[in-house]
Amino acid sequence: MSDKKTGRAPARYADAGVDIDAGNELVNLIKPVVKATRRSGADAAIGGFGGLFDLKAAGFDDPILVATTDGVGTKVKIAAETGLHETIGIDLVAMCVNDLVVQGAEPLFFLDYYATGRLDPKAAAVVVAGIAAGCREAGAALIGGETAEMPGVYANNDYDLAGFAVGAAERSRLLPRGDIGPGDMLLGLASSGVHSNGYSLVRRLVADAGLDWDRLAPFAPDMPLGKALITPTRIYVKPILKALAETNGIKALAHITGGGLTENTPRVLPDGINARIDLSAIRLPPVFRWLRQTGAIEEAEMLRTFNCGIGMVVVVAAGEVAAVTKSLESAGETVTRIGRLEAGSGAARVVYDGVLEGAA
Repeated sequence: MSDKKTGRAPARYADAGVDIDAGNELVNLIKPVVKATRRSGADAAIGGFGGLFDLKAAGFDDPILVATTDGVGTKVKIAAETGLHETIGIDLVAMCVNDLVVQGAEPLFFLDYYATGRLDPKAAAVVVAGIAAGCREAGAALIGGETAEMPGVYANNDYDLAGFAVGAAERSRLLPRGDIGPGDMLLGLASSGVHSNGYSLVRRLVADAGLDWDRLAPFAPDMPLGKALITPTRIYVKPILKALAETNGIKALAHITGGGLTENTPRVLPDGINARIDLSAIRLPPVFRWLRQTGAIEEAEMLRTFNCGIGMVVVVAAGEVAAVTKSLESAGETVTRIGRLEAGSGAARVVYDGVLEGAA
C-alpha cells in the first residue's frame, strides 16, 4: 500500500537491510546452548537487558574482579569465506579468558557482540554455539550478548566478533607475584596452532601462493587448508587453575598473543629482569615452518608476530618446576622448559639463545 501524499510505499526497516524477525529467530535458536553454560553464580538466561552474577554464590571471600575484552582479528574472514563457523566462537572466548587466568582469575561470565551485513540466523547460531562451547571449557557462564545487522558497514556474508569476559581472584592470589627474580624458570605450554594472531599476514601469504581454502594444506595434507588454519585457540584456564591450586610455584603467566614471545613475556616481569629463552628447546609446529618458508620470514619477525608453538609462558620458582610440570601435564598440557630469568638493566626484555628449529 502506498502513502496517499507521496505515492510511495511506506518505508520499512527490512527494506534497509535489517530484519528484526531474523534477530528474534537467532535468540530462540541459541537459548538452549546458552543455558548449558550456567554455573554457580549465574543461570545463563538471556533475553533481558543485562546479565546478573552472584559472587557470593560463586564462593569468593575477598574477590578482585578482572575484566578483559578481545576479538579474533582477521581469522574471522577465513570462517566467513569457508563457511566453517563452528569453532571461531571458541577463539573468541579463548582470547579473553586466557587473559583472565594469567592474572590468577577464574572466569565467571562472558558476553559477546556479533556484527554482520545480513543476519543469517542459522549461521549465527553456529557461531554462538562455538562461543558457548568455549565458555563451558573455561567454566564461564554466557550471560548475554548483542547482535547488530549493519548493511553498508559489512558485506552480506561478512561478520565480526568481540568478546567480554569477567573473572575474579582472591586478593591474595593475584598474579604476577611480587617475588619474581633471577633464577626463576620459564615453562612453555604448547599452542594448538596459529591461535588468533597474525592472520592478516597468513591470509596474504595464502593469497600470494595462489592457494584455495579447500586445497589440502601443505603442512597438514590430511585436511583442507581452510580447516587447518581455522583450528581454534587453546583454552588454558582449567589446567592453570588446577596447577595454581595444587602448587605454590607459579609466579606469573604470559599469554602469547600478538607480539609473540618477544613482546608478551616482558609484560609480566619487573624492570631489571630479563627472560632468557632457548629457541632450540622450542619445537616449531609444521604450520609455522610452512609460513616461514612461504614468506621467507626472518626469525625476529616470526617471534614477534606468531606464538611459534608456545601459547602460554609460565614463570615458576626453580624448586617447584617438577611439581608445576606434573600438575599441568596431568591436565593435558604439553610442557617444555624454555628458559629462565636473569638480572638485566632497564625495562624487562627477552634475550634469545640458539635458533628456531630449521633456521639456516
